Amino acid sequence: MSSSLVYVLRRLIQAIPMAFAIILVNFVLLKLTPGDLVDVMAGESGSATPEYMDSLRKLYGLDIPVHEQFFNYIYNILHFDLGYSFRQNMAVIDLILERLPATILLSLTAIAFALIVGVTFGAIAARYRGSLLDEAISVISTMGFATPLFWVGLMLIVVFSIELRWLPSAGLVTIGASYAGYWDEMRDVAVHLVLPALTLSLFFLSIYVRITRSAMLEVYGLDFVRTARAKGVGGLRLILRHVLRNALLPIVTITGLQVGAIFGGTIVTETVFGWPGVGRLAHEAVFSRDVNLLLGIFLCSSMIVIVVNLFVDLLYAVLDPRVEVRR
Repeated sequence: MSSSLVYVLRRLIQAIPMAFAIILVNFVLLKLTPGDLVDVMAGESGSATPEYMDSLRKLYGLDIPVHEQFFNYIYNILHFDLGYSFRQNMAVIDLILERLPATILLSLTAIAFALIVGVTFGAIAARYRGSLLDEAISVISTMGFATPLFWVGLMLIVVFSIELRWLPSAGLVTIGASYAGYWDEMRDVAVHLVLPALTLSLFFLSIYVRITRSAMLEVYGLDFVRTARAKGVGGLRLILRHVLRNALLPIVTITGLQVGAIFGGTIVTETVFGWPGVGRLAHEAVFSRDVNLLLGIFLCSSMIVIVVNLFVDLLYAVLDPRVEVRR
């Protein structure tokens, strides 16, 4: 068996106890929440007899011991059953799957923009280390890192939506719009995507600028770079083929670690811009005390983080062949 395959299998095996731990934490949080599903239903109806509530607990398996409830919970998760949202009158998994594409679109757009712009300006800052340009990039990236997302979003709305009227301030598409075709609709989605993606990307863009600058400065001091310079390699060729290529590893690692932070950022961003994604759904679940929905979102987002970090680990092994399996 090749070392690469062994590495993949080892990472998959390591992800299993982590996923089990998340399921356990989710179940414990569900049990620590004041009241249960039947109490919520009784509160919604306004009145319910003790006999009726007992029959509901028996129907939903809440009258059996906790350890049996836990095994039933795992069984339901394996069958993609995350419970029912009585606030939204839909199955939790259906609600999440309905909103997830919008969140994925927003997150991928934001992280792609942050990577492209952040790595570019980080490389420029490293190339002109100590110059006025380097200082300006460092100051701006620090400001972007320290500025709250909600404030950035509100200011972008004020400037580009209210004052200049260039871009829409909320939603995924124009309400009541009729489209001539698929690309016309995609153009409308892209226009609505600009401000929330820019807002979400600002924080991560600032991090990529700092990480790229630091990593490239470290690579600039290595022997093989000095050898390449001695052979006459310089300019853009030196940066792209030798320096930046070897500085990508910490950037890839940081990208994987920030997936959880991206999901946290979508809650604020989607709420500010009325973006119909999972982040806004989580915000609604908190204020409506929809425990089943909130914990379902927590479980799904945690699993996505595990999968993405697993993918990043495998990509790291591809980018750096020196990564070997520990024996």
